[in-house]
Amino acid sequence: MAKNELNKGERVTRSERRAGRSTGAGTTKYREVIFEQKGAIATLTLNRPDIRNAFTHQEMIDEIVDVCQMVQDLESVSVLVVTGAGSAFSAGGNVKDMYKKEGMFSGDPNDVRQNYRKGIQRVTLAFQRLDVPAIAAVNGPAMGAGCDLTCMCDIRIASDRASFGETFVSVGLIPGDGGAFLLPRVVGFSKALELAFTCRVIDATEALRIGLVSEVTGPEQLLPRTMEIAAEISQHPTRILRLAKRLFYLSQGRSLEETLELSCSFQALCHHSPEHMEALEALFARQAKRSDIE
Repeated sequence: MAKNELNKGERVTRSERRAGRSTGAGTTKYREVIFEQKGAIATLTLNRPDIRNAFTHQEMIDEIVDVCQMVQDLESVSVLVVTGAGSAFSAGGNVKDMYKKEGMFSGDPNDVRQNYRKGIQRVTLAFQRLDVPAIAAVNGPAMGAGCDLTCMCDIRIASDRASFGETFVSVGLIPGDGGAFLLPRVVGFSKALELAFTCRVIDATEALRIGLVSEVTGPEQLLPRTMEIAAEISQHPTRILRLAKRLFYLSQGRSLEETLELSCSFQALCHHSPEHMEALEALFARQAKRSDIE
């Protein structure tokens, strides 16, 4: 059913959203996003190009959070790719709703505070709790919360048509979605403050220079290149990838002693995993084959 055929305010229940789930190749039916899984690689596409993929309305928030939980639950998924439909990655917040004081921007200050907690901050927490490696394929402008969404992912690949802006202050706001936590961890504290205070919009080349993205491609190569990286990651054992990601995130802000304790605990699990033994057996087999050839 097309988006414009839906009744205004019509909602999808959790059971309805999950009804089309697939543990193999296939597409799950949502209304605000597109979810696909091919092998071990899942793709989440923000699918509201009519509002430049702004994601501050409850329906899209619910679906993004649901996808993150589904990916977390699916042991068959090794990598999640996040991108946007149309010409924009995401405009972040819907400024028309802000102006009209509608949706999550409605009510008195306490209402708005609770709306953030029950709304867009759930997206930030969903990505923070996601053990599956996530790659943002940034196809166009990523503004405000859209820029922060790229930072919720672990790796960012950008089209040369992409642009980034931590633009909250320019509209009389601060990052209400957690950007003050996210952006400094990607580009460093001083650079994050510069971007937030100036509200400067930077292109993909500048984003690459400051480390906001890992790579820049042409528009046609963006998804193929992102999928190449996703495939490279997905070659490795899913459970071990998830443990590795969780270790890196848990180590942020901890002392060396705490990190070492986490590391040996996680490593003990890995040493007793079938994935570890299978990898060693494959290594020995390659070495034996090489010796026979020599």
